[in-house]
Amino acid sequence: MTVALTSLSHGAGCGCKLSAAALRPILAALPRPTDPRVLVAADTADDAGVVQLSDEIAIVQTADFFTPIVDDPYAFGRIAAANALSDVYAMGGRPVCALNLVAYPLETLGPDVLREILRGGADAAAAAGAAVVGGHSIDDPEPKYGMAVTGVVHPNEVLTNAGGLAGDALVLTKPLGAGTVATALKRGLAGEGLVARAVEVMCTLNAAAAEQARAAGAHALTDVTGFGLLGHVHELAEASGLAAEIDAAAVPAIDGVLALLEGEAALAGGSKRNRADAERFTMWADGVPEPRRRLVCDAMTSGGLLAAVAPERAGEVEGALVGRLVAGAPGAIEVRLSPPSP
Repeated sequence: MTVALTSLSHGAGCGCKLSAAALRPILAALPRPTDPRVLVAADTADDAGVVQLSDEIAIVQTADFFTPIVDDPYAFGRIAAANALSDVYAMGGRPVCALNLVAYPLETLGPDVLREILRGGADAAAAAGAAVVGGHSIDDPEPKYGMAVTGVVHPNEVLTNAGGLAGDALVLTKPLGAGTVATALKRGLAGEGLVARAVEVMCTLNAAAAEQARAAGAHALTDVTGFGLLGHVHELAEASGLAAEIDAAAVPAIDGVLALLEGEAALAGGSKRNRADAERFTMWADGVPEPRRRLVCDAMTSGGLLAAVAPERAGEVEGALVGRLVAGAPGAIEVRLSPPSP
């Protein structure tokens, strides 16, 4: 008998992350690294750490793992690996090698399912040009998979959350809604076509998007995952000392997701937590419909990059122009239904 992977998880994908609101005070109490080689640590809520090794090379270090977001083990492995690799791309780096991170109920699911998960991860890493050089596994009744990824970047070419400039356009390179699709799948509300569209989005590497962002002279870069678009815009804007305006109508959705968001049946728990957190720093303009409000808080897994670029170069990054950075209280966001004024 085949066991649906998502039936074994309490959450799905990045939707199982601890909330940003819960993490902030915990991380704030931790000591900061004092090693002068550390170029990026946790201070700016960036996607990965960066440590300089020489005048020419810095390493980008990240780890990411989560519970199944789809039932197909090979697709789950690809998605989890693409999600982890994305953190290196979001720092302007190039993935070099990876370690598998596995929590798995071997007696319940057997070796074949795990083999397919690892095969999916290996294929994603190979497509990124990264070698899988080992890993670690534990017995766990709730399966989890991901990777610790090491990348490289020139010390002068690191992209962080903190470099945004007032007036920068915000370009999002993938549609949102994977958290909604995963919840719909668990609750029997997602058809095969919708799941296939979400899987395609989540399996797509951010390599090309990162290259475009670098070529366009992006001032700041991050990826949009479990904290939702608003959560990640907030982190980028706050680190850059700016506010942001988001055009809800311009935010792309996986085809079929907005219809699901008309009600709450497919609303992920992680998305609800994101919405509650966003109320601290978000002002909603009149007329923004509820499905659009839910979409910008969707607990996305393996989402696209969010690039802050000079407005005249925004068209060089393939994606949707979803807003801009503006002078204002750091991290504050206004969500409206029309394009920002020039």
